[in-house]
Amino acid sequence: MRFLSSHRRRRAAKPLMLAFALLLMGTLYAVVAPAPQVAADTGTSAQVAAGKGLFAVSCSSCHGLNGEGTSQGPSLVGVGAAAVDFQVTTGRMPMAAPGAQAPRKHNTMTREETDALAAWVATLGPGPAIPQKSQYAPGDQDAATIARGGELFRTNCSACHNFEGGGGALPEGKYAPTLKGVEPIHIYEAMRTGPQQMPVFSPGAIPDADVASIITYLESLHAQPGPGFNLGGLGPVSEGLFGWIVGIGGLCLFATWIASRGARAR
Repeated sequence: MRFLSSHRRRRAAKPLMLAFALLLMGTLYAVVAPAPQVAADTGTSAQVAAGKGLFAVSCSSCHGLNGEGTSQGPSLVGVGAAAVDFQVTTGRMPMAAPGAQAPRKHNTMTREETDALAAWVATLGPGPAIPQKSQYAPGDQDAATIARGGELFRTNCSACHNFEGGGGALPEGKYAPTLKGVEPIHIYEAMRTGPQQMPVFSPGAIPDADVASIITYLESLHAQPGPGFNLGGLGPVSEGLFGWIVGIGGLCLFATWIASRGARAR
């Protein structure tokens, strides 16, 4: 009987030991494991949900309910948060009606609404994020770096924006907007996202340091006082036209005057 009683106690002790071991492991895990980021996740999820609701009201009629695009507007899958920040903060979006060009105008959305909208669009696919200030404004740059920014601008940008960033006309009623008075972050975002007719300049093509040099070059150029009559800063085209109309035209008038005076003298 004693043997049976001892055997039963050992059999009963095994489940108790197993339960105790599980309890001990659970306690150790609760102490060692990092605390879950409940607050951050909730905040991000709430911002994305708010952005989705805002998109449905303000943007889905042209871009589709899920940003897939329609005949009235392109797909937003993979454009990234930077594209939303550029289009919304410059007032280009939302557009009242589709057109050949989205003009820059007063922004109708708050910073919080813009961030929420950008957060939701970013979930549609990987794309450029809203840049940090260090990416487009790294601080004072020396003259050699600014000169390189000018060279890069003339090589990659002046064909559309002209030599001093004053903008220019494009086919089919479109145009390259002026860069005078444009915020540095918007120049950076435009280069990385390629709005409308503008090509995308990836970090592999033009690194952040070179983009910052271009921006610094434009800021230094526009800070200089311009001449009283700069012909729109369009370069040799406007200067040549002015030379032909005013210069050659003036010489023709002068020659005609001289000829008429000579005829009267005889």
